[in-house]
Amino acid sequence: MNILILGSGGREHSLAWAIKQNPKCDRLIVAPGNAGIAEIADCADIDILDGGVVATFAEENTIDFVIIGPEAPLAAGLADTLRAAGLLVFGPSAAAAQLEASKSFTKAVCDAAGAPTAAYGHFTDAEAARAYIKAQGAPIVVKADGLAAGKGVIVAMTEAEALSAIDEMFDGGFGAAGAEVVIEDFMEGEEASFFVLCDGKTILPVGTAQDHKRAFDGDTGPNTGGMGAYSPAPVMTEAVTHKALAEIIRPTMDEMAKRGTPFQGVLFCGLMIQNGQPRLVEYNVRFGDPECQCLMMRLGGQVLDLLHACAEERLDQMQVNWADDHALTIVMAAKGYPGAYERGTEIKGLQSLPEDSVHMVFHAGTRLADGKMTAAGGRVLNVTARGTTLAEAHERAYAMAQTIDWPQGFYRSDIGWRAL
Repeated sequence: MNILILGSGGREHSLAWAIKQNPKCDRLIVAPGNAGIAEIADCADIDILDGGVVATFAEENTIDFVIIGPEAPLAAGLADTLRAAGLLVFGPSAAAAQLEASKSFTKAVCDAAGAPTAAYGHFTDAEAARAYIKAQGAPIVVKADGLAAGKGVIVAMTEAEALSAIDEMFDGGFGAAGAEVVIEDFMEGEEASFFVLCDGKTILPVGTAQDHKRAFDGDTGPNTGGMGAYSPAPVMTEAVTHKALAEIIRPTMDEMAKRGTPFQGVLFCGLMIQNGQPRLVEYNVRFGDPECQCLMMRLGGQVLDLLHACAEERLDQMQVNWADDHALTIVMAAKGYPGAYERGTEIKGLQSLPEDSVHMVFHAGTRLADGKMTAAGGRVLNVTARGTTLAEAHERAYAMAQTIDWPQGFYRSDIGWRAL
């Protein structure tokens, strides 16, 4: 099978790494890819937001299966364009991708489905939003309605912070994503990520994880796209998992089908769990980054069979074979991230690190320049390890991170602290 993965981050590197292990994978192309991905797959520099360009490229390269990694192409309708061109695609339609692309859409679906989530208000003008915050008080959560690369959520502990978030969003701080806002009640509890595959009918759970959103140790500093993760998440007990499926995910999928927009792809359910009761924080319509890196380490080559069955609406014939193990990933980011940071700094020491089924460094934002590995983004490397226990995975991952020589980078020293 000739496979095309679209994307350029650590998520796509880990997907490529896992898929490459499956003997059904003949040729693997990643577009646009990055310097780490180029070591295991062919990379193609094409515009993945342009459906016509991707469809032509797939035809010219005899592609049998397209896997769409990031959210922006999904929201832009890439899956629809490729399916119309006769390609087999993993990823939801633009209509179904609204579960991530519009917070207010998701809230309306949850209302219709009776899925437990935070009470909210949806606003298109700043004055009404400010009045709502003053009436509700703090803590409160302010969200840009559209896609903001994981950064459009402000958990405001004070009223002043919430009002400042409104100003930032309506003043264009998050671009078009902040033209509308959703303001939610603050939910107490422990957050977890639950991933399921859905082919429009069948739902198949494929793993749990816990992400660390804040930039610095002790969950302090600004929100980021994610500074590390581990899998599985201990808070996702069998009872909580069953409740999440029965009360949140299944009703949502049924409502999507009822609307004539069945969901096909991976649904990433961000949950808040308190006293054993899960509530929905948000949906994403792609694998989380960096959670995906942990999941791929644990799942390995079977991932291709699962994604392929999902695209062909055969999930009812599949099961996930889990090892009783743990994985942990540490994000190494450029100093200054998620704010301004320097690009082009050299990263040394990667060649000496092991690359096997229990140790991998997935590249998120790297570029090869004059034979040197350099940083080309905010989140740059995902240092990932597996172990029979989380403590073992933690020890292996941090031993690798400490070997990397990159003075312009930083990472959290406490990934996995809740579970450990």
